[in-house]
Amino acid sequence: MVFFGYHTFGARCLERLLATGDTIAAVVTHADDPRETIWFESVSDTARGHGLPVYTPTSPNTAEFVGLIRSLRPDLFVSVWYRRLLSPELLAIPGLGAVNLHGSLLPRYRGRSALNWVLVNGEERTGVTLHYMVAAADAGDIIAQEAMAIDPEDTALTLYDRLVKVGTELLDRSYPAIRAGTAPRHPQDPALATLFGRRRPEDGRVSWRRPAPELYNLIRAVTHPFPGAFATFGGRRLFVWGARVEPEAHHGEPGEVIAVRPSAGIVVATGAGGLLLIRVALEGEAEVAADEFAARHGLRAGDRLEDGP
Repeated sequence: MVFFGYHTFGARCLERLLATGDTIAAVVTHADDPRETIWFESVSDTARGHGLPVYTPTSPNTAEFVGLIRSLRPDLFVSVWYRRLLSPELLAIPGLGAVNLHGSLLPRYRGRSALNWVLVNGEERTGVTLHYMVAAADAGDIIAQEAMAIDPEDTALTLYDRLVKVGTELLDRSYPAIRAGTAPRHPQDPALATLFGRRRPEDGRVSWRRPAPELYNLIRAVTHPFPGAFATFGGRRLFVWGARVEPEAHHGEPGEVIAVRPSAGIVVATGAGGLLLIRVALEGEAEVAADEFAARHGLRAGDRLEDGP
């Protein structure tokens, strides 16, 4: 077997596969990006701790690397949270095929960052899918799925932690049939497919003209440990790390400060409803409670916060 993986999800699944006693000929992962906050467990460290050879190719699809993997004569690929598509030449190598564990209920939310997108879009349900790999992203036959509810207060981190638990258990249950070549194959319905790309830090821009529930969903989708949602104050980015929708109706222009509530936060008018900012950080400053920020910077009712730059 060759294992392709990254992140805590990859590290935990690698540990489960090691526990089966099967031979893992190589582990393929990513070199950590110095521009990225590394808050997750390391597949490299897990693999090296068990004496496994580790490869971090910029692309796994070069002729040289495909030749290397072919020389190992693997009968199976398992991929978990690996960020590169595998070429048809690579996928043709293992006799038992290649399987991938994806963080959504396919065929919906194919592609990158499904964890964040389901929150941005206010979904109430998501899950994990174990499927066979084909050249197109997340389009292969489904082996098994496990659904889970999204709590209204879930952030990307709390949802991720639950996805890891549910996903590793799904792989554990399904692996014997995969290894035996008897795993079920359920074709996906392409008419139901949705495809999303990776989210970039600039996708965290706040537009106060959007309704308060949409802004709340954006904030919880990209709060710690992700890059964060941001508006503008005094020409600098104002990161919003925590917020909630205000149930009362608020009248004001989008971005207008309606109230500063001691020990609660800053109420801001949006395109529909109010948003209570709870934790914020001005670019270059430490994160603080929003009411403390208002006191420190003289922010009061009637002032404005601008959209993200």
